[in-house]
Amino acid sequence: MFHQYYKSIRCFHAVAKTGGFTSAAQYLHIGQPTVTEQVKALETRFGVELFLRAGRSVRLTAVGERLYAITQGLFGQEEEAIQFLQSAHKLKTGVVRVGAVSPPIALELAHGFRQAHPSLELTVSIGSEDSTLRGLQDFDIDVGIMVEPTAIEGLHIVPYRDERIVAVVPENHPWLTRASVGTRDIEEEMVILREPGSKTRHRVERACQKRNVRLNCVMEINSREAILHAVANGMGIGFVTQVEFIPLPGLAAVPIDDSELSISYSLCCLAVRKDRPLIRALFDVALA
Repeated sequence: MFHQYYKSIRCFHAVAKTGGFTSAAQYLHIGQPTVTEQVKALETRFGVELFLRAGRSVRLTAVGERLYAITQGLFGQEEEAIQFLQSAHKLKTGVVRVGAVSPPIALELAHGFRQAHPSLELTVSIGSEDSTLRGLQDFDIDVGIMVEPTAIEGLHIVPYRDERIVAVVPENHPWLTRASVGTRDIEEEMVILREPGSKTRHRVERACQKRNVRLNCVMEINSREAILHAVANGMGIGFVTQVEFIPLPGLAAVPIDDSELSISYSLCCLAVRKDRPLIRALFDVALA
């Protein structure tokens, strides 16, 4: 029912707010006769007097004052909503939700985004490839950071960055006397691998298979951090991307001279959302 009287109530509110019919017309960007007609129609329809008119000046009646108290909240929220939308359009407010398979890469991007847009918020959730893709499709996240995602209809994919895989060894390991090692050197080592399905594990296994290198896997662990601790305790060597290596006490990273041992990360979002201002802003920062 309110929508039937919206224009009349809006005109009433403008007159009460600005103190006159002429100023209300300027405020609403409409003609003064229209304002006068709408207020008069409201008074006639409900049999009330809203303003005391004396020449060009107007004063609220008791009924008008009570109605104005209501419309201040009503149209104040409307104006607040418009201001919010204008701020969001100008990237002054808003939240971008990022899902990622790699904590370090996600946090580096978050740091760069916060520097470029300090007034915006950014949340980061870490998960698997499947959970990140599901989050995009369910609108739980806005942007995903994934490893070489499969082309899917409706998914916008942009290459982001490549990271080399390094060997993680104990600090007393003989490899530390060398600038780098080759894939064949892995055959002599006890190896700790991620769980099946891990992209890092897949790259290591693929490189070894191409060079007929036998992998001596002594343990599988489904956590990068746990692998680092296992290596520090002398249980074998592990593999992570360079950006994911954490220099814990007792650990060192050794480059592997093999172009197969690298991982490509991509930024993803739903194709229908790629031009949303906040999502576009994140892509611009990431790809600058």
